[in-house]
Amino acid sequence: MTENKGAALLRWLQHRAGQDRANLRLFVLGAAAFFTGIGIILLAQKYLLPSLMQEIISLTGLIIAAVGALCAALGYIALSILRIIRLTRKND
Repeated sequence: MTENKGAALLRWLQHRAGQDRANLRLFVLGAAAFFTGIGIILLAQKYLLPSLMQEIISLTGLIIAAVGALCAALGYIALSILRIIRLTRKND
């Protein structure tokens, strides 16, 4: 069963490595979401008085930034490392 999961993961990684446009889109959208979240945090800290609403807005910005960072990291890994794996493997 573990071999099936390993083989399935390898096939998925090889398939994902061939999708350069989708990987770039994931990276760009993740970076945009990250900077949007950081912007929300900065605006909430600068323009809102200290209150529960300021903290909720900052938390929302933090969640958006975290999701964006994760997406950007996955897109970057797919663009760089998976491409190296694709180029070094023999054509099966």
